[in-house]
Amino acid sequence: MIDPTGPRRLDADADVHSGGAPGGASGGRGPASIAEASDGTRAPTTAAPERTSAHDGAPRRAAAPPLAGLRAVFRRELASYFATPLAAVFLVIFLFLAGIFTFTLGGLYDRGQADLRPFFWSVPWLLLVLAPALSMRLWAEERRQGTLELLMTLPLRLSDLVLGKFLAAWCFAILAILLTAPIWATVEFLGTPDRGAIIAGYVGTGLLAGAFLAVGAAISALTRSQVIAFVLCAVTCFAFVIAGFPAAIEVLRAGVPGLPGGVVDAIASLSFLARFESIVRGVIDLRDVLYFVSVIAAFLVINAVVVEWRKGS
Repeated sequence: MIDPTGPRRLDADADVHSGGAPGGASGGRGPASIAEASDGTRAPTTAAPERTSAHDGAPRRAAAPPLAGLRAVFRRELASYFATPLAAVFLVIFLFLAGIFTFTLGGLYDRGQADLRPFFWSVPWLLLVLAPALSMRLWAEERRQGTLELLMTLPLRLSDLVLGKFLAAWCFAILAILLTAPIWATVEFLGTPDRGAIIAGYVGTGLLAGAFLAVGAAISALTRSQVIAFVLCAVTCFAFVIAGFPAAIEVLRAGVPGLPGGVVDAIASLSFLARFESIVRGVIDLRDVLYFVSVIAAFLVINAVVVEWRKGS
C-alpha cells in the first residue's frame, strides 16, 4: 500500500539536500515559492522582488554647507598671517607711520581743530606700503612653492580661492586700520569732533584698502616673485592715486600730444584720491562707493582669469 505522504517526504528531503530551504536549489526563494494551504494542497506563490538601489552599500555623503570652501580658504589665509611674526611687524610699522604722519607731519596738536584730517590725508600713502606688502604673497608664494597646482586639485571652486584670499587680506588691513582708534580717542579728549565725518573717513579708508588689495592680488597672480609683485602693485596703485592730480594731467597731455580731452577726463575720473577725499569730508556718495566696489570686483575677476590661465605654468 502506498503511503500518500511519501512524495511530500521526498520533496522535503530533496529540498534539504538542495539547500536546506524549500523552493530553491541555493537556499534563496525564487520567483515561484511553494506554500502549503490549509487544505493540504500546495500552491505556487510569487515572492515580492527585492528592492535594490545604486547607492546600496555605500554611505551617503552629507552635503557641504554653503560657503564651506570660502570659509576654509579664508581661515587658512588669515591664520597664515599670524603664524609668523610678520603680522606683528606689519602692524607695528603701520601704526608707527600713522602716528608720525598724524602728530608730527600733520601737526594734529598745532592745528587747533578736533578732527582726524591729518590722519586721513596720510592714509593713501600709508596704504601704498601696507597693501602691496599684504597682497604680494597671496598667489606669488603659492606659485613659488609649487602648491598652486595642489590647491587647484582640491574640491574648491576658483571663486572660493580668489575671494577667500582677498577677504583674509582685507580683514587684516581693516584690523590695522581699527588699531588707530587711539588717535580718535585723543581727538575726543581734546575737543568735540564731528563723529559722522570720522566714521565716513574710516569707511572710505576700508574701501580704499580693498581696492588696493584687489589690484595687488591680481598682480600677485602674474609672477612668482613677491618683490616684483610688491613693486608692480605699488606703482599701479600710485598711478590710480595721482590720476586726478592737475600736475599728473598736465604731464599726460604733454607726453601724449593730441590726446582727446574726453580720454584725459576719463583717466582723471579713475583717481582713487579724489573719491576718497570726497568720503573723508563726511559725504558718502553712492557713486563713490559703487566705484570702489566696481574696482574691487573687476580686479578680482582679472585675478581669477589670470590664475586659471597660469595654473599649469
